[in-house]
Amino acid sequence: MAFGIEADLILTNGRIWRGREEGISEALAVWQGKVLATGSTADMLSLKGPATEVIDLAGRFATPGLIDNHLHLIATGIAMGFVDATPAAAPTLAALMKGIAERAATTPKGGWVRARGYDQVKLDTGRHPTRDDLDRAAPDHPVLLTRACGHVSIANSRALELAGISEATPVPDGGVIGVTDGKLNGFLAENAQNLVKAVMPPATTEELIDGIERAGRHLLSFGITSCMDAAVGHVAGFSEIQAYEMAKLSGRLPVRVWLTLLGDPGVSIVEDAWRAGLLSGAGDDMLRVGGVKVFLDGSAGGRTAWMTKPYEGEPDNIGVQMLPDETVEAVVKDCHDRGYQMVCHAIGDGAIEQLITAYEKALAANPDPDRRHRIEHCGFSTPGQHARMQAAGILPAPQMAFIHDFGDSYISVLGEARGKPSYPIGTWMRMGLNPSTGSDSPVCSPDPFPNLYAMITRQTGKGTVMDASERLSPEEALQAYTEYGAYSQKAEGVKGRLVPGQWADIAVFDNDLLTAEPQTILSGTRCLLTLLAGRVVHDAR
Repeated sequence: MAFGIEADLILTNGRIWRGREEGISEALAVWQGKVLATGSTADMLSLKGPATEVIDLAGRFATPGLIDNHLHLIATGIAMGFVDATPAAAPTLAALMKGIAERAATTPKGGWVRARGYDQVKLDTGRHPTRDDLDRAAPDHPVLLTRACGHVSIANSRALELAGISEATPVPDGGVIGVTDGKLNGFLAENAQNLVKAVMPPATTEELIDGIERAGRHLLSFGITSCMDAAVGHVAGFSEIQAYEMAKLSGRLPVRVWLTLLGDPGVSIVEDAWRAGLLSGAGDDMLRVGGVKVFLDGSAGGRTAWMTKPYEGEPDNIGVQMLPDETVEAVVKDCHDRGYQMVCHAIGDGAIEQLITAYEKALAANPDPDRRHRIEHCGFSTPGQHARMQAAGILPAPQMAFIHDFGDSYISVLGEARGKPSYPIGTWMRMGLNPSTGSDSPVCSPDPFPNLYAMITRQTGKGTVMDASERLSPEEALQAYTEYGAYSQKAEGVKGRLVPGQWADIAVFDNDLLTAEPQTILSGTRCLLTLLAGRVVHDAR
C-alpha cells in the first residue's frame, strides 16, 4: 500500500479546490486530522483500510475551510439573543420599534432590552432612531439599540438615567453624545457608549461560553472553520480568556480561534495577558493568542471614521480621532517591543495614516521583517499608503461583506468619488499584499456568500457597482478567504490549503464557487458539509 498508512477518511468523486496554486483534485485522504494525500479517486482508495470512512462527494465542490479574518465570536453569540434590527428583519422604523416593544412585553419590568443591526440609510425614515422612538416602544425598560457597525447606539430615557447621562455630562474623549435643541436625543457614538454599557449586568462565564459555542456552531454551518475574535476583553475583560480556555477544555469550542487582545488605554487586557505569558503565538491550533487591537476611529456609515476630508453635507465633521498620535505610537511600540503582532482598527484615511506611521516607527526602532502588523478594515486607504504598507510588510485585513451591506451608505456619506473605490482589494491583491477577508460579525452576518459575491462583482446589495477595477477572480476571492486568512495569522503552514500535512479543515458546497454565476453564489448556495481536522462537524446533506 502506498505510504504504508491506512487513511482515516477519504473524500471521493469531488471537485476539491486545494488552493489557488494547487488547483482541483478529485479526491483527498485524511490521516490523524491532516491531509495525507490528494489525487484521483482510484489513487486515494488505494489508501483505504478496514476502518477507513469514505464520503462520496458526488461531484460537489469543496474548499479549504473558510477563515473569517475579523469577527467578534462572543459578541456574535450573545447578539444572536438580541432583537434583530437588521434591514432584512426590520426594514422600517415602525417594524423595528414593534420588535423592541414585543421583546419588552416578554422582559421583566426594568430588565434590559438589547437590539442590534440597524442602518439608518436603509430605514424608511433615512435617519437614526431617537430616544423618543425607543421611549414610545418600551417606556418601562432600559433599551440600547446598536447600529450594525457597533460604533453607534441609541439609548432610551431609562437607559440614559441609569447611566447618569444628562445634557451636562462631559463628552468622553473619543466619544459623541447627541443633543438636539438642547435635549439628549439618545445618540451615543464610540466611547460614549461605554457610559451605558458600564451599568449593564456583566456577562457571566457561562454566558460567555454559551456565546462562544452558539456562534462557533453558526460559523460551521457556513463552512467557516477558523476565525479571529477581534477584541477579546471587549465584553467582559480578561475573564473572556478564561471562558475560551474552559470552552476548549469542555469540548465547546467549535472552531479554531485566533484571540486578539483588546489594547485600548483604560480597558486594555494586554498587561494581564503579558503577566500570564500570553504572547502572540501562544497556544495551539485550536486556540492561539494573536495580536493586540487598538481602535483608532469609528465607522464610515456612522460618520465616525476619521477622514482627512469632511463628510458630505457636514463640513465640520471628519469623524472621530480616538487617540492622539503620541498615545498610538507609544502603545504600538510597547506591544511591538514585547513581541506582539498588532491588529489595529483604522477605517478612514486619517486613521490609516496615523497607524502606518506608528507601525513604521516601531519597525524602524526594532526591525522584524515578518511581524505582519495588520490594518483592520483599511477601508479608505490611499495609493501612497499602499506603497508604504508594501514596503513595511503591513497587511490589509478588510471585510468585503461591507461592500455588499454598506456600499450604498458609503456613497451616501462620502459621495461617489470617495465611496466607490473603498476597500480596494483588487489593488492589494495585485500588489502582493495578501489581503484576507471576513465579516466583522455581528456587524455583518458571517454568511460568506455576500462576501464572495462582493469580491467577484464589486456590487452592493442594491446592485450598485463599486469600482469594477477592484474585482477579484473567483480563485483570488477564495484565496483571500482561505490561504491569506491563514497568512494573516502566521498560520499558512498549517491551514488555508488542502495539501499534505495541513489540517483537514474542509467545506463542501452545493454550488461550484469557481464557475457559478455570481448571483447564484449570493442567493442559491449552501454549505452541505464541514469538516474540522477530518471530522464532520456540520452535515446538511
